[in-house]
Amino acid sequence: MKINKIMTSLIATGLFACAVNSQVWAVEKYIPDGYKVVTVETPKDVRFHVTGLDTDKNGNVFVATRFGEVWQLKNNQWSKFADGLHEPTGLLCDDDGTIIVAQKPELTRLIDVNDDGVADDYIQVSSGWNFHDNYHEFNFGPVKDNDGNLVGTLNLSHGAAKAFSLGTMGSGGGYRGWAYQVTPDKKFELYAYGLRSPAGIGRNPEGEIFFTDNQGDWVETSKLHILQKDKFYGHPIPLIDHPDYTEKQIRSMTPAQFDAIREKPVVWIPHIEVANSPGNPEWDTTKGKFGPFAGQIFIGDQTQSNIFRVIVDEVNGAYQGAVINFIGGMQSGNIRADFDNQGQLWVGQTARGWGAKGGKPFGLEKIVWDGTNPFELYDIKLTKTGFEINFTEALDANSVLNESFYIEEWNYLYSGAYGSAKHNKKQLPIKKLKLSPDNKKLIIDLDLSADKVVMIDFKGLVSHSGRKNSVSKVYYTLNQLIK
Repeated sequence: MKINKIMTSLIATGLFACAVNSQVWAVEKYIPDGYKVVTVETPKDVRFHVTGLDTDKNGNVFVATRFGEVWQLKNNQWSKFADGLHEPTGLLCDDDGTIIVAQKPELTRLIDVNDDGVADDYIQVSSGWNFHDNYHEFNFGPVKDNDGNLVGTLNLSHGAAKAFSLGTMGSGGGYRGWAYQVTPDKKFELYAYGLRSPAGIGRNPEGEIFFTDNQGDWVETSKLHILQKDKFYGHPIPLIDHPDYTEKQIRSMTPAQFDAIREKPVVWIPHIEVANSPGNPEWDTTKGKFGPFAGQIFIGDQTQSNIFRVIVDEVNGAYQGAVINFIGGMQSGNIRADFDNQGQLWVGQTARGWGAKGGKPFGLEKIVWDGTNPFELYDIKLTKTGFEINFTEALDANSVLNESFYIEEWNYLYSGAYGSAKHNKKQLPIKKLKLSPDNKKLIIDLDLSADKVVMIDFKGLVSHSGRKNSVSKVYYTLNQLIK
């Protein structure tokens, strides 16, 4: 009986999953030329599980930990800014110098009234959803849109008593699995629905909001979406709070019916190959301070302890694009990322609950660039006949051969099952291969079809200086062909 009570306690805190899943993982290390990972010393004897991270306009770093504290790094010194919060999983440095934290039951504004480096006021911004004290009912965000609205996402529950469920995840009501916004006058408004475990939310320079969702039931593999008002993103459980649906109606619907009304992701993120549990999307707005990838998206993954890039391609007025690994072998699970005003990418880390390849339970690292031009795939764009691939350095023309590539396609099966294997895998032969006059651009002609993921392995390519890419596989989500 005593052992059962201990196990119950571990499950409730999320620690049991880590104990069950603990294993010796093979850690793959890769990093582009010119980049290095710097480990940041965190406060001594503090369980520094970073679940919220942002930098202010002065470059000061603010961190929320899973154990309810907020810390500030200023002039290379840590100080505790706030404590007593309920497992925050998001943090925003607001324009007025205050800090907004996403606790499980509410959004909270922290104000340092007397400017002594410690929050004096904890002011509720919103609590328009229900929190049932389930360990999996996370509140992610917020980010701010162009109109000043705060936008956040709510996780579904797991194993909660009396929750409505069609499989692994559930909801006790109160907008679990929804995105919400809070207006500048604190009005809580529902925004979108059908989310499962939307652990990362971010905004691009144009003010559009994006989120990542984690692989699981009704989510074939992890994915990145643009968040749009009143749209359905695939998990049927949140429909229980939608006025147009009843429980009976939801239970009677087939996967095909849900599929017909759900949004396609910008990119599918292949499971294990790229990510298991991706965090927030972060745009490189450093204007070249971080290297040649300006405007692209960087996302960390908790399980894989890596950072990957997302290359967005606009086709027929809609976003789709590609993912490619960037840096692997970091010290812990990467769940939060933010660029500071110096062009450094800060990465907040925790392995608590689901484990991480990196091996360390928590930490903070930053990625810096020394000015060396790496030899990497820069971007990939769909053409009417295949793809255009650009590299950061000229290729050795002698390596541009059909046998330098392996290309295949597949799709995923949408269902209530936990994730999906690759279906309809097929190798794609190259019809034509052309190199641009400056040797930086490849044109590849292929027979393509919509609603596939296309993997291009270009491991045979070499730069004109004899370098190899640090990673050689790119995964393009082909929602639609060019009309």
